Amino acid sequence: MLREIFDALPSMIFVVDQEVRIQEYNAAAEELMRSCRDSILQHRAGEILHCIHSEETPKGCGASVKCSDCVIRNSVFQALRGKRVVRRRTRMEIIQDDHKVEIYALVTVSPFSFRGTPHALLVIEDISEIAELYNMIFICPVCGKVQDDEKTWMRVESYFKNNWNVECSHGYCPDCFEREMEKIKSTSKHEKNLLIADIKSGISTGKRMQRP
Repeated sequence: MLREIFDALPSMIFVVDQEVRIQEYNAAAEELMRSCRDSILQHRAGEILHCIHSEETPKGCGASVKCSDCVIRNSVFQALRGKRVVRRRTRMEIIQDDHKVEIYALVTVSPFSFRGTPHALLVIEDISEIAELYNMIFICPVCGKVQDDEKTWMRVESYFKNNWNVECSHGYCPDCFEREMEKIKSTSKHEKNLLIADIKSGISTGKRMQRP
């Protein structure tokens, strides 16, 4: 049953060791790799996923200059080192049918131990359609409202709530925080000057004027 569940999951799932060598994989991953089982097991993920950088050097996956920035490798190392789940988005360039293809992916790595040896569950979700949708979002440069598929303009918070069921929270970026603080300081100084003027006026007339 566990094997059937493993293969039924739509995302690509790999069991990898500390060197990101594949120990096991599910049906969704097999569909992408298009290789026989003997040529997949104990090979590094970049080589099996046909990463373009794994072919830049005879040493293969992990030896290219670009490999130091690989989200998959770094996520596996970080998860095993920190013993925690790591989740990151990335853009992968792979070779399919002798053509370079870009895939936007959500990479999730969960560490576990099997027979005393550290392993990691590597899940790769293809989010290319979502990334393409983000690239097509129309945003008004003046008010910041977003246009949805029905050509309706709405606030960004409403757009994400209606389309993705995402609740937005608010916080100041450093630049806006600084500007708002300057406004507060300026307003406080102005109010202080008015209060001083009222006090002086009250002294000159023998009574203190009240401000709301």
